[in-house]
Amino acid sequence: MFTGIIIKSLAGFYYVLNESKIYQCRGRGLFRKQKITPLVGDYVKFQAENDTDGYIMEISDRKNELVRPPVANVDLALLVFSAKEPDFNFFLLNRFLVLVEYNNICPIIIVSKIDLLNENELVQLKQKLSYYENIGYKVFYTSMNDNCLNEEILEVLKDEVTVVAGQTGVGKSSLLNTLLPALELKTSEISKHLGRGKHTTRHVELHDIEGSLIADTPGFSSLELGEITIEELSSTFVEFHENSSLCKFRACTHISEPGCNIKKMLESGQINSERYDYYLSFIQEIKDRKPRY
Repeated sequence: MFTGIIIKSLAGFYYVLNESKIYQCRGRGLFRKQKITPLVGDYVKFQAENDTDGYIMEISDRKNELVRPPVANVDLALLVFSAKEPDFNFFLLNRFLVLVEYNNICPIIIVSKIDLLNENELVQLKQKLSYYENIGYKVFYTSMNDNCLNEEILEVLKDEVTVVAGQTGVGKSSLLNTLLPALELKTSEISKHLGRGKHTTRHVELHDIEGSLIADTPGFSSLELGEITIEELSSTFVEFHENSSLCKFRACTHISEPGCNIKKMLESGQINSERYDYYLSFIQEIKDRKPRY
């Protein structure tokens, strides 16, 4: 019996990395009866007499699981946003942050194409993003032909399982091609008519980059808040979570309750008003969500 991690799932086969060797496996028949589907990122025990005839026997417990893209046990998420073409989208950034925080994934913000901004525009963007840095998020800036960040980013990704996500056309595949040129992932230019790129990645695969496993995902094709409750939403806003113990009520939603410390911090400018507005819009979305039976 061997142990390994599933790095690719394609046409009913699972490709399992064991040290530096990859085995093509099928799932055992019992999985189908138990309605268990192995995922990319799963740590497994498998049997194999050769490279192409293995069987996955056991799947270890998952620390998290994403539905779209289907990948498990993710440590980090590189959230890639272009400074321009398409313009930086703060609403989408906050939506991504909610989703990755909810799944206990550490987000890293990558701002691409900064060379398309003039100096004043770049100063303004960095000023807005400084709030996110101040509450603990790492932010990297890169231009379209920038190879200087390789070592810095790779150091952050070391020994971690990472997903790369963002709108289409923001440079996810370009970033990975820079980190590991041998990938030669397909990229696409932005559609001038639609203002977005075409999907170029069709399945999830973990790529070994100097000991780090990085998934070039098809992006988060679903950005629904799913089953997140109002109470859980508050905990995904890190600065709310860190300061809510001083609220008068333990289950404070930071909307209209008396003695809310978050509202006090908002009024004093310690909490960004735009980010609070995103919080309120997500609260409303959860309230408007149709119940599932």
